[in-house]
Amino acid sequence: MLCVSKPSVSDRHWGGRMPTPKGSSPAAGDRKLRYQQVQELVLSIMTERDLRPGDRLPSTNELAEIAEVSTISVRRALDELERAGRIHRHQGLGTFVAEPRIGADPTRPGELLQTLTDNQGRSPSVATSLIAMSVGLPSSTIAAALGVDAGQPVWEIWRRRSIGQGATADLILERAVLPLSRVPSIDRDRLANGESLYRFLEERYGFTDEYTEQAFEVDSPNSWESEQLELDPDEPMVRIRGVSFDAAGQAFDCFEQCYRATKFTFYTAGQTRHRILGPSELSNWSVSPLADPQQGPGA
Repeated sequence: MLCVSKPSVSDRHWGGRMPTPKGSSPAAGDRKLRYQQVQELVLSIMTERDLRPGDRLPSTNELAEIAEVSTISVRRALDELERAGRIHRHQGLGTFVAEPRIGADPTRPGELLQTLTDNQGRSPSVATSLIAMSVGLPSSTIAAALGVDAGQPVWEIWRRRSIGQGATADLILERAVLPLSRVPSIDRDRLANGESLYRFLEERYGFTDEYTEQAFEVDSPNSWESEQLELDPDEPMVRIRGVSFDAAGQAFDCFEQCYRATKFTFYTAGQTRHRILGPSELSNWSVSPLADPQQGPGA
């Protein structure tokens, strides 16, 4: 059972009986692992109390008392919820509702801003700032990706996306490398005003990203990347490198995107672009057993 009739310390603290998760009848609850019951309890508390990011949740001991489970099961549930981006914990302070993660489809670099969604499926406010724009010589790797000689000059453009406002804004660091042989001029003023680079390339040169090739990795940022993304020391980030090809199969952009590892959910849907699973469907990625489990992580 996930709720008790007698008042507890946590019941009094939270102003009455705590919510019972939807579908937590004895028949349904018996088929769930104990840590899954606690997950549902915490999510019910967040929903029924209309808690906002930064609001405090009951302590581990309080949740164990309400759900009548061990603190081990509670910690497992909180681990899963923190991994899913629903909560965050501060040592000595407690457990709090987390800022929602931002969903992004990195397979569409030319439409990145249009793919960003919060956990309610809404498009967040985004501001773009131009950090630097220069001409240089590419490395042999970039030259090979773009199909040009290493001695041919390229544009290098750094931009930063700010999603949301203030101290809670989520940040994306972007770099675009384009060969001058295909893109002889770029309107700096348009980029400085936050306009789309890909829209400019389509209007001026007829380039559209018909398909892309990408590589994803969890990486340690250098000091400059940490500063731009406002990362704590040793905090990981997700780095995406890719190449965009036009309809003729020729590369015109070698790009790089850097994200705070714990603030974004990435999804891809191939060429069909069907949104079967969006970011909001990934918070509870578990399976409820049909029979009472004899062994397992939630036992």
